[in-house]
Amino acid sequence: MKRFVAAVAALATVWSAPSPAAARPAPPPAAEHGWVTSTLRHMSLEQKVGQLFSTYVYGSDATSPSAADRSANLAAFGVETPAQVVDRFHLGGVVYFAWSHNLDNVRQIATLSNGLQTAALGEGGKDDVPLLISTDQEQGLVQRMPAPSAQFPGSMALGAARSPAAARLAAEITGRELGAVGIRQPYAPVADVNVNPANPVIGVRSFGADPALVADLTAAQVAGFEQGAQVTSVAKHFPGHGDTATDSHTGLPVISHTREQWETIDAPAFRAAIAAGIDSIMTAHIVVPALDPSGDPATLSPAIITGVLREQFGFQGVVVTDALNMAGVREKYGDARVPVLALKAGADQLLMPPNLQLAYDAVLNAVRGGELTEQRIDESVRRILSVKFRQGLAGSPYVDADAAVASVGSAAHLAAVAQVTDQTLTAVRNDAGLLPLAGADRSVLVTGWNNAAFNPIGRLAGGFTARGSRTTALPATLPSASAIAAAAAQAAQHDLTVVLVNKAWDTAVGDPRASQQQLVAALVATGRPVIVVAVRDPYDIAALPGVSTYLAAYTYTPAAMDTLVRALHGDLSPHGRLPVTIPAATDPATTLYPIGHGLTW
Repeated sequence: MKRFVAAVAALATVWSAPSPAAARPAPPPAAEHGWVTSTLRHMSLEQKVGQLFSTYVYGSDATSPSAADRSANLAAFGVETPAQVVDRFHLGGVVYFAWSHNLDNVRQIATLSNGLQTAALGEGGKDDVPLLISTDQEQGLVQRMPAPSAQFPGSMALGAARSPAAARLAAEITGRELGAVGIRQPYAPVADVNVNPANPVIGVRSFGADPALVADLTAAQVAGFEQGAQVTSVAKHFPGHGDTATDSHTGLPVISHTREQWETIDAPAFRAAIAAGIDSIMTAHIVVPALDPSGDPATLSPAIITGVLREQFGFQGVVVTDALNMAGVREKYGDARVPVLALKAGADQLLMPPNLQLAYDAVLNAVRGGELTEQRIDESVRRILSVKFRQGLAGSPYVDADAAVASVGSAAHLAAVAQVTDQTLTAVRNDAGLLPLAGADRSVLVTGWNNAAFNPIGRLAGGFTARGSRTTALPATLPSASAIAAAAAQAAQHDLTVVLVNKAWDTAVGDPRASQQQLVAALVATGRPVIVVAVRDPYDIAALPGVSTYLAAYTYTPAAMDTLVRALHGDLSPHGRLPVTIPAATDPATTLYPIGHGLTW
């Protein structure tokens, strides 16, 4: 792995860093300065501290959640409704998730946003502040908006397309749809450079392993979100989460890059985001000894947030922590210390503490006890208020639910999804010349990994059936030995098998994803033609010996399956090129397929 990282650093195009003075924004316009200053002046300390926090709430309606959601809010926050949570803690932001029942459908989301804004604004006085509502909408693997929203391919697929225009278009339409339902802060784009094929948490969420490519597409998406859709994009995860073998949700990763490697590999995308005018950057719960030898995660590191991001890079926007309920930030300090230390390090927005009351009280007590000054709190609140003003929330915090229903998932947006997705599919291997398929009179088995929400197996099988094939759909997600035997028996009775795999390379002890390797081996052993399609990490081919036809789709959205069907039948020539190197499974220093590899027909 060290040799691979060194090679990337040596080959990368070094980003020409703007000086801190060049990156620093001009003074705010008079209207913004006036509203921010007036609002801040009328806020109590309790209200200011509340502005620093952004967290989830349970329920699909601000004031009338279900009985189960009332109980969940009561257990987590001491009150029953989302509106009461906002009011009690003077929240600056709310984060939407499906698991907290915030994202049922377009009209419901818009209505929830309006209800929460009403709770935040109260009487509408000078000390009442609108919410900044957020969600993780990276697209691809990480997307929260339900159908019929535009479901673009994720970052690595866009990296395969190598088109800043496509990346910007995806961000702009995504941002417009989010803004239509009241979500003004998407936690995207991912600016991490995935130079570690075994990375358990980033992978296809990254644009790729080429720092220059990641920088270009990060800047393009910032422009799409901020200038195109006029929402607040959030580049993540500073100072770079792309070379980790530990998931910061469950542990504390350590990045071993030298300062020179970090400057070459990890820093360019964040510099590019700043140069593109990004409003917010998210920190990572990772240790980077070359930047801070203290052993503290970056989220709690003054050397990294203030020293590097603020002073060296000149970033003056909002620094938002990654979720404070993740293990990576909780290992070294208690939950009451983490939010205080994050503020002392230079963070502004404290995301999802595991105990909001404890975190809120800890910050209040730190100010009252003198560990934090109110002036320091004011600095962060001023940045947050400035973003809210620039989003238009000061004057128009509400959205039109009817307009949202009309615009989200519109025909024009879905056409753009298809246009972008068609550029991403990567043909990696076609040794037997099987592709494109000739004729249509064949029996086809579609099997392998499936997803209940998107049903890629069903979508793909339907595409073959529509073209005249006699098709059998047999989902075999993380299959048992009996399921593998059944799939192989079916394959032996069909002219062709298409099998979907998802992270099949992961052979961690006891990991059921390894069964996908056994499934593919059994299908190949039938002697019948087999097409393997990776619907997540393109690295899977290294763990699948004997496969002669292999494509990387990077995602399993309906549009991706439609693109795949057209490409397999020759209606579309694959355009994607690998944005990462695929190393051999037995020797990571040996390259099976280099960055830029891609076949076509």
